[in-house]
Amino acid sequence: MFSRQSQRLPRIGLTTAYKPERNDVQGVSFVFDGYLRGLVEAGAVPVLLPNCHNFDVTLEQLDDLDGVVFVGGGDLDPRNDGYMLHPYTRPMPPEREKFDRALMREVARRRLPVLAIGVGMQLLNVDQGGALFLHIPDDIPHAFPHRDPMDPYHRHGLTIEKNSLLDRVYGDNDVRVSSMHHMAVDDVAPNFLVSARCPGDNVVEAIESTYEDWLAVGVQFHPESTAASVLDRRIFHEFVKGVGKFRETGRNPFLWTPVKPERSQNSEKTEKSRANLYPASEITI
Repeated sequence: MFSRQSQRLPRIGLTTAYKPERNDVQGVSFVFDGYLRGLVEAGAVPVLLPNCHNFDVTLEQLDDLDGVVFVGGGDLDPRNDGYMLHPYTRPMPPEREKFDRALMREVARRRLPVLAIGVGMQLLNVDQGGALFLHIPDDIPHAFPHRDPMDPYHRHGLTIEKNSLLDRVYGDNDVRVSSMHHMAVDDVAPNFLVSARCPGDNVVEAIESTYEDWLAVGVQFHPESTAASVLDRRIFHEFVKGVGKFRETGRNPFLWTPVKPERSQNSEKTEKSRANLYPASEITI
């Protein structure tokens, strides 16, 4: 897959989920097998980036990496971005969120290639100056279901922009992706384009960087899940190929121009969603 001059397979950092210490049980950092398989099958060497209590150790790890995958997980705590909790917010452990936010800032500063999945995409968008819907059913009442607690195999279609990385992955095939989220991208970060939406409600499902010197892609759905298709897992292949090209040239290989101007967001509810937040004192998690 890579030229011999690169001398080695790309090393891709992989963030981890985290269960904090409870009673006499130690905290645990872990990663689901689908992420590991996705990278290995794509020709990369996964390197775990656990929730380390000494961030200097993580900085040393980044020195040897060619890219980073941010995995899915619980919700970002909206209080960290100046908003109050929604009753349906289920924040990830604060130790993990603090680590992931610091890691995203450093990865962006270094311009390391990024593939951000699920809440990872939401973090990428927020870190780069975008904003989130806190609960799709409230903020976009006409939206299709994007999560079914009773069905881990819940899927929906995608509308994909031509010439994007997602277009390279799916082409003209019928697409139905694994969906398990209730938060979503609202305002898209500057210097990012929407490359995929859910048809019918326009909920953002993928974003891609327009920086020439930074390969950064976010997908809201889950190509690593047991519900993922062979096509879904090609996202890992395209990302790893892109990392190889970026390593050789220092340029984002996936730059593209929309066929038509960016469609408006679900605009009528943006201010409503900001005002319709709940005081933290009313929330029980």
